[in-house]
Amino acid sequence: MENIQLIGEAVLLRPMTKEDGEGIYACCRDERIWSHMSQSLQTRKDVDAYIEQALVNRDAGTEYPFVIVLRATNEIVGSTRFFDIATAHKRLELGHTWLHPSVWRTNVNTECKYLLLSYCFEQLQFQRVQIKTGHENIQSQKAIERIGAKKEGILRNHMIRPNGKVRHTVMYSVVQEEWLEVKQRIEGLMGEYRK
Repeated sequence: MENIQLIGEAVLLRPMTKEDGEGIYACCRDERIWSHMSQSLQTRKDVDAYIEQALVNRDAGTEYPFVIVLRATNEIVGSTRFFDIATAHKRLELGHTWLHPSVWRTNVNTECKYLLLSYCFEQLQFQRVQIKTGHENIQSQKAIERIGAKKEGILRNHMIRPNGKVRHTVMYSVVQEEWLEVKQRIEGLMGEYRK
């Protein structure tokens, strides 16, 4: 995977670079973003370490981090990535997704998932894409279910969050045989935003 750019009507997903530090720092400091995440970006040092690790993982072939850019303003409003990439098994996970609250409940996340899933199933010809979220993150669970991903189960006591709380992880997936139906469903959702 090299230099992947995914272009939608509202967003551009482009590869994360070291030069994105200022843009990420400008939009990541709202504490609401991190309430259900396993990390928190509050300082410029946090952001630089986050980018550095993401790029190390990209170079190792285990992840592919994107910044989410609003096309209308050319500003970064979040990040997402492919990770747990298993090319031999034609699968990966979508995640590490966070968005600035100004774009919550807009078309941004839906369009991002559409672009990412389309790339996985139509370009990479993968057979499985998984998505997971915390058991307390009901908003995220609803968003994942809304696009048509199937709930597979819960990994109990799966993670410990920075505040020491145990997180049970809710697992979802879309498989190749379901992609056409999921694609049509997401296209319908995006059409609702245009109305």
